[in-house]
Amino acid sequence: MKSQPDLKLLATFLAVVRHGSMAEAATALGYVPSAVSQHVAALERDLGVELLVRRPGSRLILTAAGRSLARAAETLFDATARFRDAADGIARREIAELRVGTYPSAMSHLLPGVLSTLKDRGHGSRIRLIDVETDRGLPKVRSGDMDLLIAYRYLPEDPPAPSEEWTVTSLGREPLVVVAAAEPGGGPVALADCLEKEWISGHAHNADRRLLHRWAGELGIAPRVTLETEDLHSMLAMIRAGLAVGLIPATLLGGAPGEAGVRRVTLPPDAPPLHREILAVSRPGIRPRVVDELVTLLTEALRGVRPRSARDQDG
Repeated sequence: MKSQPDLKLLATFLAVVRHGSMAEAATALGYVPSAVSQHVAALERDLGVELLVRRPGSRLILTAAGRSLARAAETLFDATARFRDAADGIARREIAELRVGTYPSAMSHLLPGVLSTLKDRGHGSRIRLIDVETDRGLPKVRSGDMDLLIAYRYLPEDPPAPSEEWTVTSLGREPLVVVAAAEPGGGPVALADCLEKEWISGHAHNADRRLLHRWAGELGIAPRVTLETEDLHSMLAMIRAGLAVGLIPATLLGGAPGEAGVRRVTLPPDAPPLHREILAVSRPGIRPRVVDELVTLLTEALRGVRPRSARDQDG
């Protein structure tokens, strides 16, 4: 017996089973009846077993081997059809699942609306989200464990830099807002009134901490950072409790700082703008359509991140 049956012979046999006669199968396939008979006989020789009981004047009867082969052939051709559909979809840059890495605040504040839009559009790809910070996500993009990484960059010299290992697309700038604890009936507070207060930021070598010190140096001030955390939600909670002043990404504040239980710190007119750049990182080459659509929607979402009274912050 051959290790692999001839698929042409197998398709002819399956047509005979479905139509119940060699003549009808020949008509459906566009063969002469003798060709169908020869195909079935050749398949029986290859397998070394009788598949059909041929009785003149009556319909063909499948043997036990014939019934087993028919079921297996149905499964084979169904799988082949699914494979062809998947291959055609891949050729059209359609995929079943996209693995997306993203930092926590994007997962909680940017992506829900974006993914809802994709779902409403009936997009067939499944989006698998993975909570990961930028520095730990880049190696996963390089290795292929992630198809797309939503990243941030506080300073131009920070990673990810352009590389042969990945493609970096800027999605836009997210404003950073200096905020303090809200007070009943209180409006914005001046930066000068916050200089003697405790400040909260990332650890000493974190990008947000370096941005804070660089920005403060340009203004000629020296905020005293006594509370350190890498978690923005914890940072916001400490500010809300009146324990510190700090920089918070605008997406976490909703439409206005007051909605997050904090108040905006008014900056001097000559204060440089504060923001972080949001990036999409993927491997080089042609990207699936869903990646391009996701990048477009995230770019649009970032354009809408503009807290009220932003002129006080962004100049």
